[in-house]
Amino acid sequence: MKKILMIEDDPAIVELATIHLKDIHCEVTKSYAGFEGLHLATTGTYDVIILDIMLPEIDGIEICKRIRAEKIKTPILMLTARSEEIDKIIGLETGADDYLTKPFSIREFIARIKALIRRTEMLAPEPVEIPEILQCQNLMMNTTKRKVSLDDNKIELTPKEFDLLYLFMSNPGISYSRETLLNVVWGYEFSGYEHTVNSHINRLRTKIENNLTNPRFILTTWGIGYRFTDEIK
Repeated sequence: MKKILMIEDDPAIVELATIHLKDIHCEVTKSYAGFEGLHLATTGTYDVIILDIMLPEIDGIEICKRIRAEKIKTPILMLTARSEEIDKIIGLETGADDYLTKPFSIREFIARIKALIRRTEMLAPEPVEIPEILQCQNLMMNTTKRKVSLDDNKIELTPKEFDLLYLFMSNPGISYSRETLLNVVWGYEFSGYEHTVNSHINRLRTKIENNLTNPRFILTTWGIGYRFTDEIK
């Protein structure tokens, strides 16, 4: 069974979701408060974390930040009664993988959970196939320790920035559209949120490129999106 952590202060939503998650063979751990949910998220192992934004004690945005600060890569589906675009952007920028606004249909909810589980399973490579070190010129990535260095100087990356760079360095020369990057790295097709990719690419370039007007690593494929240089050592 897949393990789900649900951090939500509305018991009715929790119980309804639990019933339907059990139907798809998921075991649900429930938390109705912020600090308890954060403790469970950072000490347990789950396949998906369902996280409400409006919670007692500490809000879901802060919980998401702290989960990602602990280098925990578990997919996070954020729930909120808000519908403003800025709230969605904040949720995605802080490390959430998907976003669902209340009220939502249970069919869409289950579809999102299945999509997150499926993406995790599809992207999970066999351990023997993971190269520990990826290198291009003076840029080096340790995939096991999730560390990146440039000229032997450590580069601090957010989880999503690391995932983007890992995808690029693992597939040099392959061009990705913004929609594809959203689907692969964020886990769902956020129509209209291509600017999220742009902002992450810009920040990533700022950290690894010496000349932003003539980047060496992350290149623009005009009319398509982005690609990584194929000069991998």
